[in-house]
Amino acid sequence: MAGTDEDTVAAADDALYVLTAVLLTPAKFPSALGDDYPEACAALGMPPLADGYGLVLGQDGGGARWTVVIDDVSLVAVAIASWDCGMEYDLSPDERTVVAALPGWPLAVAVAAPGVPAPHDPAPDVADGSALTPPDTSTWGPAQRRLGADEIALQWALWREQIDDAEFTASRERAEAAAGAAGGAGHDGESAAADAPGSRGSVAAAEHSGRQTEKTDSVDDAGSDAAGKASPGGHSGIRRVLAEVRAYVDSPPPLGRVRSSFAPGDARTLRADGPGWSLVARTDDIAFVLLDEEPGEVLPVGRGPELPGLLEALDKMAVRPL
Repeated sequence: MAGTDEDTVAAADDALYVLTAVLLTPAKFPSALGDDYPEACAALGMPPLADGYGLVLGQDGGGARWTVVIDDVSLVAVAIASWDCGMEYDLSPDERTVVAALPGWPLAVAVAAPGVPAPHDPAPDVADGSALTPPDTSTWGPAQRRLGADEIALQWALWREQIDDAEFTASRERAEAAAGAAGGAGHDGESAAADAPGSRGSVAAAEHSGRQTEKTDSVDDAGSDAAGKASPGGHSGIRRVLAEVRAYVDSPPPLGRVRSSFAPGDARTLRADGPGWSLVARTDDIAFVLLDEEPGEVLPVGRGPELPGLLEALDKMAVRPL
């Protein structure tokens, strides 16, 4: 999405040529900036207002990068929707809605304003404080893990078609057999077959964007528990994530850690994040997990007997777009 060449807004005592805009709200914020809404706001030095903000990214007449924070969220939402539909929209916020003009950009922007110098940080004598810079996504880490989850949510059908449901059935049968031999109890006292993982995929960041590419390989059904023992119930990282997600239901996490958005039919797309992990799921389907400790790997989680109820509970507590 991008504004037209004529889109300008007053900022830092100069006209700003608008390049793009994003929402910073509890239900929709740039996940590259944090696991939740307060963390994303803190990355910009802004307090987490209940209604959120709109972020307008552009260049001044000298080419310097600026991020203008406004409190007219609806205006930015309409602009983004118009641009996404291929329509022009003159994003010109009223000066009274401007909360702050921050030097730099918190996200990577691949376009530049015509007729001005190439994008660069404002001079120190102009900027108040150090300039914002995009998170480093050149190597695997929290920002790239969250961007990978974004891409799975956006391209759900492409990722889902890589998963053979028969693999989940086979995984459960093997886990049940192993659990029976071990006395029937799985990790944390649950059914050892619950939510057993199927085939594994991977994500790799494309240059200059949060877009991801995909490929598939296989995963061993056996994981290990916190003590390092073999666990017939599946991947230990998945078990840990599901346990932390269940804890969210009982003790709500910071705002924005769990979000619910539109999906085809009567389903919802769920997104949950936590320390070192991201989860993407459809309420009527399976889930995918990404972990900081497993660079580029995407771990699918089958429905099993546990996942449907967990996703329903998460959807009830999740933040939703207005």
